[in-house]
This record gives sequence, C-alpha cells and structure tokens, in this order.
Amino acid sequence: MVSKKIIVSGRVQGVFYRRFVYNYAIKLGLKGYVKNLVNGDVEIVVQGETSKINELIKECRKGPNGAYVENIELSEFEEKVFASFEIRY
Repeated sequence: MVSKKIIVSGRVQGVFYRRFVYNYAIKLGLKGYVKNLVNGDVEIVVQGETSKINELIKECRKGPNGAYVENIELSEFEEKVFASFEIRY
C-alpha cells in the first residue's frame, strides 16, 4: 500500500472539487481525505494501490466543470492507516 500527498492549485475551491475527488476516490476504493487549504489550494492525502492513485491523479488534473487546475504537487506521506475516504472541513 502506498500513501501520497497531493496539493492541487488553481481555481479548485468553490467548484465542488472536494466532492469530485471524494466520489472518484470512493469509486476506486482509496482511503484518506480531501480538504481545502486557507491559501486556496486543495490537499488530498490518499492511500491505496499505486495504479489506483495514479488514476485519481489523472482525474484530479481535469477536475469538475468550473475548475481550472494550474499545478499538482506530489509527495510521499507518512504511513498511516485510514479506515475510509472523507471530506475534511
């Protein structure tokens, strides 16, 4: 199992980006969370199979209608076991 931290920047708040990520992560069977950051970015911490995480990243580059993704930063995330995927507020 792999854990990644993904920071998405651009027009990603106020366009249902978190809900978009949540729905896709659930569909892929991933664990972790998605939340808005105070600087306007969205943080995603995801855990699962590498291929499924890569598929989520591919979709994150597109985003929902109304979103404009300027950049995605990837980094390793310290191993922690998540029970589910959730939207954090």
